[in-house]
Amino acid sequence: MILRQFLHTDPVAISYLFGCGGQATGAVVDPVGDIQPYLDAAETAGMAITYVIDTHLHADHLSAGRALADAVGAPYVLFAEAPAAGPFKSVRDGDVLELGNVAVEVLHTPGHTPEHICLLVTDRTRAGEPWFVLTGHTLMVGDLGRTELATSAEDGARTLFRGIARLKALPDHVEILPGAYSGSVCGRKLSGKPSSTIGFERRHNEAFRIDDEAAFVRAMLAETPEPPAHAAELRAVNAGTSAAAA
Repeated sequence: MILRQFLHTDPVAISYLFGCGGQATGAVVDPVGDIQPYLDAAETAGMAITYVIDTHLHADHLSAGRALADAVGAPYVLFAEAPAAGPFKSVRDGDVLELGNVAVEVLHTPGHTPEHICLLVTDRTRAGEPWFVLTGHTLMVGDLGRTELATSAEDGARTLFRGIARLKALPDHVEILPGAYSGSVCGRKLSGKPSSTIGFERRHNEAFRIDDEAAFVRAMLAETPEPPAHAAELRAVNAGTSAAAA
């Protein structure tokens, strides 16, 4: 297993390169900014980038997903029902992307946005059970993602409550690799620590612990931070339905 984490500060976000070192094949998830660091990291690791994946259509920054996919000739991956123009490889809940000895299962976890997916990763050279999950802006360290960027806050919260049930069903040992950390506008009580485990968040993440839907919705609607500047415009650019401002 090769895993590289890229911590961004402007905007605050996390990207990943991971995959199978033995068979030299990998994926990049939620790339931000200049694509050269991902190309360099893949070259250093001796890996080809065979998939570029966005967990969702971001509303807080411009994605580099399509640019990176074009540069390496790899499929650009989004959830099948993402409202995106232009070609992309569509995936649905339960689909598996193969990266040599690494298997990536797609989990549809809507709520932060309707098209949000998480990626459950198994390294079959180590075990037949999942090792970590890339959670985007669904489950982060200390909180869950805000729910009003692509729908009403209440509808998003109700959807998120059902979506995170998939993550709650995972074993405690599974590592969480989120798409953001403290300073991101996509959560309220985010930790500066950019990783955790399902078990630790199950015990100490206030929102993730709530088992009653009505209580969950009330909690998610409380203390909602200011929305990202130009959120709708950024989603539209990332969807390919609008051009980026010059």
